[in-house]
Amino acid sequence: MKKNNFYITTTLPYVNAPLHMGHALEFVRADTIARYKKLNDFDVYFNTGTDEHGKKNYEKALFDNLSPQEFVDRGFEIFKEQLKMFGISEDVHFVRTTDKHHEMAAQEFWKRVRDNGYIYKKSYQAKYCVGCESEKTDSELDEKYECPLHPGKILELINEENYFFKFSLFGDKLLKFYEKNQNFVIPDFRLNEMKNFIKNGLQDFSISRIKTKMPWGIEVPDDKDQVMYVWFDALTNYISTLGWPLDPAQDLRPEDNLFEKYWVNGNPTQYCGKDNTRFQAVMWQAMLMAASLPNSNQIVVNGFITGEGGGRMSKTTGNVVDPRDVVREYSTDALRYFLLREISSFEDSPFTIERFKEAYNAGLANGLGNLASRILTLAEKYLDKCPEIPKKHDFTEYFSFFEKFDIKQAMDYVWNKIGELDKFIQETEPFKVVKIDEKKGKELISDSVIRLYEIARMLNPVMSETSIVLKKLIKENKKPEKPLFLRKD
Repeated sequence: MKKNNFYITTTLPYVNAPLHMGHALEFVRADTIARYKKLNDFDVYFNTGTDEHGKKNYEKALFDNLSPQEFVDRGFEIFKEQLKMFGISEDVHFVRTTDKHHEMAAQEFWKRVRDNGYIYKKSYQAKYCVGCESEKTDSELDEKYECPLHPGKILELINEENYFFKFSLFGDKLLKFYEKNQNFVIPDFRLNEMKNFIKNGLQDFSISRIKTKMPWGIEVPDDKDQVMYVWFDALTNYISTLGWPLDPAQDLRPEDNLFEKYWVNGNPTQYCGKDNTRFQAVMWQAMLMAASLPNSNQIVVNGFITGEGGGRMSKTTGNVVDPRDVVREYSTDALRYFLLREISSFEDSPFTIERFKEAYNAGLANGLGNLASRILTLAEKYLDKCPEIPKKHDFTEYFSFFEKFDIKQAMDYVWNKIGELDKFIQETEPFKVVKIDEKKGKELISDSVIRLYEIARMLNPVMSETSIVLKKLIKENKKPEKPLFLRKD
């Protein structure tokens, strides 16, 4: 039977710094959706990678006394290692914006937009935040005339002749597109924000920099003195990773035409943080329209992870929790558990070590871990072998939360099942019954094992390592040699 196709991508982080907790949230959630789709027999293309051009990468390379290429090569390898710590699927596809194919694709994309009449050249002045790699209007700055997302960083003043994208022509087209696609941005209040942004009037924006001032970028077609603005270059990764543009002379089989298979027919879905919504849901969609290419299917927007005191995590305020430290002390699945269950699916949420430890002990050590240990200890002692496990369970309600990208609700559903099973054991007391009525006691224990296996199956997309370990112990009818999740004092 022919499988349905599904395409999902994260945004691409810069390689100038290690991945932070916001990155971890985005990657873990995208990975969870990819795993869920695979469970439902979809042919999934999961894309991620690194954004390697732009001023912040260039300046960090110079600071580290490396060539830009050496710096991004090192950064890419570090990025891949970090993803392993987050439990990201091994079959994820990586794209780098310094890949030769990507550079060619970005230039071809530019040419199509230009040939369709949406690029022109002019002199201008603007304030530029290197941290955001974007221009800022006065209304976007705080009372200190600083970017609120990068306090303390001096804005760069641009005064040069560059190429511009005719963004202002796409307001009505985008609003009509949203009207036809009511669920284009999830959650809906983020879509309303984008509608209001468009209704306030779109302004053409610069899509190049003078090469002598910023040499680290993809050269503008037919103008060796200019390089592409990093966002215009990077956004094309979502299609360049699929082999776009295809060589017209190449006669591909349908299954090898990845662009047609996953972008045109794979409901392309993009995860991003709320500070990225404008780029993904508005700018990128206008660019696709300008290049006469199909739009994305959905943009899923995360809130910010905040630190102690409620402010956004930042090194400046010193409220950063490094995801690598959490994984080293607790485990990959412990981090995934917190990000997927304790962080709101769409709103801002705090992450402190105190809150993490409390949730870890309650939900994992005392919750799932303790429950699994009790049931498997009983099974090993009183059952000759693992009871017959049903080939299928009804996961309709559980899966419905993934369809809405409400992963927190899906996690709450699983932990409700854990709570129900724990209550069942407390009320039926199979550990007592089995000593009085062996047959009845074994039936209660077998029922508990089957329900625990159902929980293990539900953990597959969210905490795959734990799912594998738990299913193996159940089938081998063994109790854990050590706690699945050791309580932390």
